[in-house]
Amino acid sequence: MNEFKRTLVTAALPYANGPKHIGHLAGAYLPADIFARYKRMKGETVLYVCGSDELGSAITLQALAEGTTPRAIIDTYHPLLMRCFADLGIAFDMYHRTSEPLHFETAQEFFLDFYSKGLFEERVSEQYYDEQMQVFLADRYITGQCPNCGYEKAYGDQCEKCGKSLSPDELIHPKSTLSDSVPIRKPTKHWFLKLNEYEPWLREWLLGEKTYWKSNAYGQSKSWIDGGLQPRSMTRDGAWGVPVPQLKDGDTSHLDKVLYVWFDAPIGYISATKQYFAAPGGYEFTPTVLGLASDPTAESADRLHTDWQLYWKDEGTQLLHFVGKDNIVFHCIIFPIMLHAQGSYIVPDNVPANEFLNLEGDKMSTSRKWSIEMHEYLEAFADKADVLRYTLTSILPETKDSEFTWLDFQLKNNSELVGIFGNLVNRVVVLLHKFYNGSVPDVSPCSDLAAVIVQHKNKIESCLGAYKFREAQVELMNLARHGNKLLADKAPWNLIKTDPEATKVCLFDSIQLCAALSILCEPFLPFTAKKLRLLLNVGSAKWGWEHSTAGVLLPAGHTINQASLLFEKIEDEQIKKQLDKLHINKTTETQGDATVEPIAVAVPLKPEIQFDDFAKMQLVAGTIVHATKVPKADKLLQLTIDIGYEKRTVVSGIAAHYDAENLAGQRVTLLANLAPRLLKGIESQGMILMASDASGKLVFVQPAEAVEAGSEIK
Repeated sequence: MNEFKRTLVTAALPYANGPKHIGHLAGAYLPADIFARYKRMKGETVLYVCGSDELGSAITLQALAEGTTPRAIIDTYHPLLMRCFADLGIAFDMYHRTSEPLHFETAQEFFLDFYSKGLFEERVSEQYYDEQMQVFLADRYITGQCPNCGYEKAYGDQCEKCGKSLSPDELIHPKSTLSDSVPIRKPTKHWFLKLNEYEPWLREWLLGEKTYWKSNAYGQSKSWIDGGLQPRSMTRDGAWGVPVPQLKDGDTSHLDKVLYVWFDAPIGYISATKQYFAAPGGYEFTPTVLGLASDPTAESADRLHTDWQLYWKDEGTQLLHFVGKDNIVFHCIIFPIMLHAQGSYIVPDNVPANEFLNLEGDKMSTSRKWSIEMHEYLEAFADKADVLRYTLTSILPETKDSEFTWLDFQLKNNSELVGIFGNLVNRVVVLLHKFYNGSVPDVSPCSDLAAVIVQHKNKIESCLGAYKFREAQVELMNLARHGNKLLADKAPWNLIKTDPEATKVCLFDSIQLCAALSILCEPFLPFTAKKLRLLLNVGSAKWGWEHSTAGVLLPAGHTINQASLLFEKIEDEQIKKQLDKLHINKTTETQGDATVEPIAVAVPLKPEIQFDDFAKMQLVAGTIVHATKVPKADKLLQLTIDIGYEKRTVVSGIAAHYDAENLAGQRVTLLANLAPRLLKGIESQGMILMASDASGKLVFVQPAEAVEAGSEIK
């Protein structure tokens, strides 16, 4: 693999026809942001671009539904998207618009270049036409039954239920979305890009070189190539979009035609890059929440070259497209062919594609009112952008669909951010002020602790480089767990009475660990990182600090500020309000506008037991240190659980809910005195406690506060 001089990160352009939900955030923008922030912290040259896709037929559909114009739609939702991204800490270097003249110019240049090189095939073909509205129908103006899954409302370009890419000709019983009438077939002229001519190159480039890609991107692309590529129309009939430029003097065949949105939209990455270099200080990244996010433009402008072409035409650039799985074909097949066909552009090094994020047991959908829109989340939890970032990162659908639940969101905040991360920082800062007036004590650094910190840092870095953001964040929290264990083992509040010097060493080491967390958490928790650095009275720091400071971030005598909470608990009432809102929306969607109170489902009680029966159970706190799948058992995981005084092997039926590779460091409650039982040839030495929500999702039952492994739960 190449050694690159710079990295260009892109995230799929969101349609500016409405708000976007947290599934979109988890699919592309958050993982891309984590990666870009990490690269910046390493001092590497990186540019992160995106922008609103404002020219798709979905925009005109929305305008028709709302009785307004496409321009009014995009001018409403573009600023909403920008504000939401900023308030959630998504630090684009440039967030552009495809309705800008620069984008029109760039897309038309591509089209004219292709035309002059003879890359298009001109075809007069019969396409669907709405006689009532007297217009040709773009793909999104046609619905019908999906030939793959049978869904009755599939669009002419894609089925939103099964995700299959379609053409209008494949739909069963097609209907016009404009008039609900059955369209007729009518001849029209369009320009087709001869994708089939690039199949040999694509096979060599993608199937021969990109075996290190995620299985979804590689597998879906291979399936398309093996099925044989066909010429694809790069123009559409219509008035909203980039106009097809005049190709010959006196020729009018281009009139009333626009570029296909999947021809012009990826070019939006190029026009956004151009715009960045045209006005590098012109993009405002100003969060309204807390005002704590850093300005990525100010941080990186001095490192960036002044020529956009270096990012698109120099082999020293690593081009990365972060997308959801429904955009794989366009970013792995069509756009790479376009870049290669143009002749002077580089092609992507990787397309880290994510699967879908579901919500409370169902597919997330704005149209069905089963979603959490980004702006609605910010209205409800204005100061908790990082809590959402943390929760989503912990469940990113990196290899398969995953699920967001409000109870898991609350648990992640209360048990991990408050109980582990925040608890550690607060205790260390309070003790430093109590014993040493907030000054870092003068002791010899503990090389063992420095080595532990660097070990965790290296694991985080390795995971980030492999686009394994879930694992990277787990490792971050494991470092915080190590800090809590250090405090629990040393108990400096007691140790100071008998060994003042050892107390100094303990708190010196602990505050160094907190300082390391303030750096390592930046890609995941940027608002928290800023607050923690203010608390520690330090400025920004580089990722590779240990090489120049021998692991000491806060020297002896450095004074920190008074303690303040990094996180606050989320109460049950706040979660109930969100769950009620979801279910009311769903009821309204299915039953009309009648207001229906959510119904609480009671769990049937088992036969009554006596206190003596309960007292026989010994419940202890434990931590999963290793997990693997049990061979030939789809539902079972083999867990190694540290309970302080020993490690236990437990076989648990949670494989459908949790990935084994993501469980290391997870705190659990273990029924320790349960008689051993042989499961699939493995002796299971206990049982972990789980809770089941309304959807059947299992979540770990654990103490709200961090306690030492082996602590008895009463």
